[in-house]
Amino acid sequence: MSSSTQTEAWVDRATRVARGIRRRALQLTIEKNGCYLSQALSSADILAVLYTKVLNIGPSRAPLKPPPFAGVPRPGLHHLGADYNGPRAPQYDRLLLSAAHYAVAVYAALVETGRLAPEALADFNADGSSVEMIGAEHSPGMELTTGSFGQALSQAGGVALARRLKQESGKVWVFMSDGECEEGQTWEAVQALAHHKLDNVGVYIDVNGQQVDGLTSEVMNIEPLADRFTAFGATVVTVDGHDIEALERAARTRHAGTPLVILCYTNTACGVELLEERKPNLHYVRFKSEAEINRYRDYLREM
Repeated sequence: MSSSTQTEAWVDRATRVARGIRRRALQLTIEKNGCYLSQALSSADILAVLYTKVLNIGPSRAPLKPPPFAGVPRPGLHHLGADYNGPRAPQYDRLLLSAAHYAVAVYAALVETGRLAPEALADFNADGSSVEMIGAEHSPGMELTTGSFGQALSQAGGVALARRLKQESGKVWVFMSDGECEEGQTWEAVQALAHHKLDNVGVYIDVNGQQVDGLTSEVMNIEPLADRFTAFGATVVTVDGHDIEALERAARTRHAGTPLVILCYTNTACGVELLEERKPNLHYVRFKSEAEINRYRDYLREM
């Protein structure tokens, strides 16, 4: 098979995974009448590229159907969240989800790539379930509790420094939301990553321009993001967050001695254009009537 044919086959697969993420997120929003739908729509292509190409991870070590929540971390209690991303071995990458409310998109990505059973989503946001709406270290695909925004990048720095000291070849990838760039801890973390020359760290940021109180440009303007990350010592690439090939190509950017930051500009209604009419009130999507739900059911059937 030629390289161009292989690329075409991978792009087709990643596109299918992204489409599946959007479908499953919309279906859960309808079934539960409430979900972080727009975040799944904006990040679907990013997560599809991570799970089908960028991440060097091994087979899942976790059950296809996750166990119920077993309690807070304590000696002898092993949480399985990170096990869905394969074994923690020196040669494998690690993925840290910083924006924990994107959990539905991660669960859907795991389903679409065969790491989680589709029926596991039936327990989404149910009492006692580890498949939480805002995930934590016991939730599928999640290694850390990061529900307080802006923390994962700092934790990634510690993991990356330890991996370098142990001469491990695996990278540390972080998925973040743009609203986290309003957090001072984010910039302290970037400064530390650059100071320690941690070029085993890569960061994808979903720049969808939206947060709980409205548009980021109105709540707390964070632009120009590229200039700011560059000033703090990162190598920065800006891409269309819905361009599959551009997202993958960005991960191969040379960045010796610096962390890599990939700014992915996205649309919070991508793939479900019906949501455009609700902008900018998309942080958490809940339907107001049976008639509205039926409109989205009809849309889902056509996806």
